[in-house]
Amino acid sequence: MTALAPIAFVGGMFFGSFAGVVAHRLPRGESFVGGRSRCDHCGTTIAAYDNIPVLSWLALRGRCRHCGAPIPGRYPLTELGMAAAFALTVLVLGTGDPGELVLGLVLCALLVTVTITDLERRIIPNALLAAGAVAALGIVALSDPASLPERLIAAAGAGGFLLAVALAYPRGMGMGDVKLAAVLGLFLGRAVAPALLIAVLVGALAGLAIIAAHGSEARKRAIPFGPYLALGGFTGLLWGNEILDWYLATFAG
Repeated sequence: MTALAPIAFVGGMFFGSFAGVVAHRLPRGESFVGGRSRCDHCGTTIAAYDNIPVLSWLALRGRCRHCGAPIPGRYPLTELGMAAAFALTVLVLGTGDPGELVLGLVLCALLVTVTITDLERRIIPNALLAAGAVAALGIVALSDPASLPERLIAAAGAGGFLLAVALAYPRGMGMGDVKLAAVLGLFLGRAVAPALLIAVLVGALAGLAIIAAHGSEARKRAIPFGPYLALGGFTGLLWGNEILDWYLATFAG
């Protein structure tokens, strides 16, 4: 298991590079399955040796080889974030249940991509969520079909909870967040409960910090909730069942 973590880290960097392409092109209606990467400033096709995750950005000192325009730091950060998520998922979940591990890695890829699109464009693309839902159902149907009813109930409960919040406070919650919560239910099953709790708590603390820093002006700022759901989802993936078991044993036992 430990020996696979470095492999997962390297693989995560390449998946992170692809996630960056998807997050950039999908909200713009561009194809992400074909066509070479190009510089956003001069339009020059990026050579393969300048497209190696993290290393190429460092070698080029964060600038295009042809026009010298800055290459946003979000690209290597995305690659490193995905790499770390993949490695930690392998270390925590292990390889005893291949279906669970694959499900976890797919969820990591989805959450990283969602985080980028929501931070940059304030949108969580429906196509991305639909692909995640189909992937989750397909993997579970093959590896653990008995858990499908629980996961469907979790999806309905999580989506319904955030839908109620969105209806009560439409300025603070978008339908993309509601759909993402439902998709998290498919991936996490019952562990979606602590995932949502963590997302709400961290989001609330971040909101209070912004209000403290900017006063009444903070109320005019749109704060994307997708990244907080992603953080909660990742925590739920790795430790959600343990958190839920601890809670039930402590307070409901």
